[in-house]
Amino acid sequence: MGVLGEAFGWLTTGANWSGDSGVWRRLEEHIFVSGVALALACAIALPIALYLGHIGKGGALAINISNVGRAVPVFAVLALFMVSPLRNSGSVPTIIALVLFAVPPLLTNAYVGMREVDSAVVEAARGMGMSGRQLFVRVELPLAYPLIMTGLRSASVQVVATATIAAMVGQGGLGRIITAGFNTYNTPQVVAGALLVALLALLVEGVLVALDRVIDPAPSLAARPSRTTV
Repeated sequence: MGVLGEAFGWLTTGANWSGDSGVWRRLEEHIFVSGVALALACAIALPIALYLGHIGKGGALAINISNVGRAVPVFAVLALFMVSPLRNSGSVPTIIALVLFAVPPLLTNAYVGMREVDSAVVEAARGMGMSGRQLFVRVELPLAYPLIMTGLRSASVQVVATATIAAMVGQGGLGRIITAGFNTYNTPQVVAGALLVALLALLVEGVLVALDRVIDPAPSLAARPSRTTV
């Protein structure tokens, strides 16, 4: 039958999906932790990156500081939190560690996207009398949008995949299925847990690609009729 066949059998067994340790419960934990971490990372990184990209100052320093979160292993951060007072704070240690991990791609892509806006376009917009706010909203942000979304998709997939490591310090999520399989030498369960994480990451990627197509400002800008003067 093979390991993949046995993993499929594990996934199609209803008992494995119910209860406090079932797939639905672990999936709920995983989505909650990943979603909160990603939302917090966006709230921290995007305003800073967009503002610094707009004014053209301090970006390199901010990116270098944010990359500290990428250099420190997530498991090491979690291990430190688990010997601190935060160990009794539920999912807080996992969320903080994932935020540190998600900020660098969000901040870097958003800042680079803003700085790569053609300076000639910016100067032309200023020459038309646009204010700083109008320039940001109507010119810089739409042109930087593709790189911003690239950073968001990258951070989202990385967060979903990395959140599994929380199980190694007793936190929840789909990683608990994998560690439980390791503890009981149940290889099909380990493979099933890994497949669930991979499928969730692919689903998140697909949702963000679809969302990108819906809210992309480029088509609306292209469809907007040009104004001519007589």
